[in-house]
Amino acid sequence: MSGARTGSPYSLRLVLPALASWAAALVLLGCPPWAGAAVAAAAVAGVVPAVSRARRSRVRPGPHPGPRRGPAATSPAWGNVAVAVLACVAATAATVAFRVHATGTGPVAGLVREGASATVEAVLTDDPRRLRQRTPAFLEESFAVPARAEAVTTRAGRTRVRVPVVLLASGQEWASLLPSQRVEVRGRFRSAEPGELLAAVVLVREPPRVLDGPSRVQSVAGVFRAGLRRAADVLPEAQRGLLPGLVAGDVSRMDEQVEADFREAGLSHLTAVSGANLAVVAGAAVALARLAGLPLAGRAALAVCAMLAFAVIARPSPSVLRALLMGTVAALALGTGRSRDGVAALSVTVLGLILFDPALARSYGFALSVCATGGILVLAPRWRDRMAGHRPTGPPTGRSDRRLHTGLPCGSSAGASGGRPPRRLPRWLAEAIAVPAAAQAAVTPVLVLMSGQLSPVSVPANLLAGPAVAPATLLGFAAALVAPVLMPVARSLVRPAGLATGWIIEVAEHAAGLPLAVVPWPAGLPGLVLLAVVTPVAVLALRHRRTRWIIGAVAAGALTAAVLVVPAVARWPPEHWLLVACDVGQGDALLVTAGRGRAVVVDAGPDPVPVDRCLRAMEIEEVPLVVLTHPHFDHVGGLDGVFRGRRVGAVLLGPGAEGKETARLRSDLARRGVARWTARPGTAWRFGPSLLTVLGPPDEAAPVGGGGEGAEINNASVVVHVRWAAGTALLSGDMETEAQEELLRRGFPPADVLKVAHHGARRQHPGFLAAVGARAALISVGADNGYGHPAVATLARLNRLGMRIHRTDLSGDLAVVAREGGLAVVSRGR
Repeated sequence: MSGARTGSPYSLRLVLPALASWAAALVLLGCPPWAGAAVAAAAVAGVVPAVSRARRSRVRPGPHPGPRRGPAATSPAWGNVAVAVLACVAATAATVAFRVHATGTGPVAGLVREGASATVEAVLTDDPRRLRQRTPAFLEESFAVPARAEAVTTRAGRTRVRVPVVLLASGQEWASLLPSQRVEVRGRFRSAEPGELLAAVVLVREPPRVLDGPSRVQSVAGVFRAGLRRAADVLPEAQRGLLPGLVAGDVSRMDEQVEADFREAGLSHLTAVSGANLAVVAGAAVALARLAGLPLAGRAALAVCAMLAFAVIARPSPSVLRALLMGTVAALALGTGRSRDGVAALSVTVLGLILFDPALARSYGFALSVCATGGILVLAPRWRDRMAGHRPTGPPTGRSDRRLHTGLPCGSSAGASGGRPPRRLPRWLAEAIAVPAAAQAAVTPVLVLMSGQLSPVSVPANLLAGPAVAPATLLGFAAALVAPVLMPVARSLVRPAGLATGWIIEVAEHAAGLPLAVVPWPAGLPGLVLLAVVTPVAVLALRHRRTRWIIGAVAAGALTAAVLVVPAVARWPPEHWLLVACDVGQGDALLVTAGRGRAVVVDAGPDPVPVDRCLRAMEIEEVPLVVLTHPHFDHVGGLDGVFRGRRVGAVLLGPGAEGKETARLRSDLARRGVARWTARPGTAWRFGPSLLTVLGPPDEAAPVGGGGEGAEINNASVVVHVRWAAGTALLSGDMETEAQEELLRRGFPPADVLKVAHHGARRQHPGFLAAVGARAALISVGADNGYGHPAVATLARLNRLGMRIHRTDLSGDLAVVAREGGLAVVSRGR
């Protein structure tokens, strides 16, 4: 492996056609079919002269037989490369043109143009994927279901088709469906995103009617996966959700906070079935075969059987089959120590997959998989050898190879050790560091395009979590195999696997909580260009010892400042805090102090992750009361984050929160065994230094606004007045003009701080805002939201009333603190 020359023309002859095909598919997927046909024709037209030039440039034997050296000797090879590139581009362009034409024409395309509804018979092609819904309305869980439409029925009759679609549906009935099942649904047809090889996106409003069961292979996979989930029920909640993800990519029960920690710590790849999982399983099979004394052929056969069994458990979807190919490439290359062959095999695999499914060219998952495998094959061996103080050895083939053969770096001389450079790190440790570092370096450009951020903690996080991945994968794999017949044995295997997953969760949580765990970076093409400029400069700087020491000292100083100085200056949580408006995006989540380590939570935002992080930052371990002002998703969607690792006393709901909008919320509270109270005006509680009094809504029917059902729910918001020794605050939920006018009519105590209703929306009653008499206004709102919040007119009115405005989209978390006998507002910063 260390002696291979991965940058040789041999590798490039296979790499260039694969990259050219990838680039062609990437561009042509967003073009009409005629563009693909034109590129295919132009490439075919260029093949003939390229072949002719390659033949004319062949080296003919002269009077002195033997291979010639120099440019002439390599020209036929490069001529063949040009032919291969043109041929692969022609094949890819023709394939893309055919697929784009097929998805853009026919009966389904006509339904999309009309925006019509129809009955669809479809075969699921992958697992239903649960969507992280972030809409203001509180709705059922939604799913995106990849499928292949095979028939559509309209008033004109039934028409057979065969095109890829995505079904967008809601309801738990979809969660249990398996790939290869045939269903019948009725929905409205909408166009897919440009560049996707989809004929339509079908908006489904009703549960599916199952017409046929899954295939035998998918049924077997479903049995094994369900068995693993049942066996994992003996583990704590976070571990039972992660273990199926590590083993089979099943993240259906994965905790959202763990998922977010994995994403920021650079560990998300662990929950996607990849070549690493397959390599672990194959390596264990080979080790067992070696202990059993099987010959080489037997070992290879057992490894193949193990990988196929793993692919069945992980479900033979396109992503799993792709991982099977990628994992086989990486395992064979690393196992044989021939990285040049590994790069060649990787190139052939990429080319075959692009021709088979051109849509992969625009898949970030595909790009991450290819780049990570390529980084491990090309960069990891070199970095490992350099960190270990080892130089590749082999037969000298030229001047540079003679230097490598001596084991000396260029410009160095032999010392007292007999010409060998000093050993720096043990080889196993160098390899443990080099593999995740190389993979992370290779995928960094893709991550910049995806999210516009860098994760400096990803390499140490992967280094710490890596040793636990193999035990968790192997034990979970074994548990899945035996669970259908021997559940007690499966659970005994799962318990030690839980220890490994627990360690990985701890690593992810601490890595994500470190300062500078995620470094903002420009997203898209500008970020990629900036990365391309910065990387060579950094590499050149790190090549010299003096600059390495300088950069290391600066980095150590920055890290020390981030870990020690910044928290001390920021002082978060601030001393004597009374109220915190958490930065949870487009939603509300407020904390009212209830004593040391305790807080009353008023609304939970749309996402469990940010509200949990806000509670962790404020060091809250107990929540005696949760007030949910109204059942819109941007106020109740993050409730799981409040319960994560904390004791919750009771949940307070409004008197109108008994309709269908809160059915799932009530069932969730009943499942948790938490008391559910109903808010009544005049009810008061004291928690530590805080006195909370309910002001509204009134017991009678809430006023109905002019904005329809949404305004009616907003006007039924629970309104809470909070009193401390240092001042008061009014928490107004999302009530709109009508409810504000009603509260003004009935009367209410003024407040020093106002939590502006409905994220600063336009519908605010001027008399109500004036009657509050607040000096500070808190607006909990998401950056760049699509609702126009906060409204310009509302901001102007608050300014005219002399209120100082504080916004979470600009300042991050906002804290009201007691200071010098009064109240002040401090921000954490974004």
